[in-house]
Amino acid sequence: MTKITEQEIEKVKGLRIKFDQLINTIGQVEVQLYNLQEQKKELQMSLLNIQQEELTIAKELEEKYGKGTVSLDTGEFSPTE
Repeated sequence: MTKITEQEIEKVKGLRIKFDQLINTIGQVEVQLYNLQEQKKELQMSLLNIQQEELTIAKELEEKYGKGTVSLDTGEFSPTE
């Protein structure tokens, strides 16, 4: 059996440490990606809820005032013919 030098052992150990650190970092990135994907899903649901609420308000205003546009700056309603 041949014995390798201490320097060679240290090189291999150093590579193993770098490998383990890299695997750990990849795992952390995967967790972050998962969390970001979940956050994206939540934001998409919030966007859908806001869009639905906007449609509801637009329908309520149309039922009350008829078809038209509202100036958010002045609060004035302009009917369309």
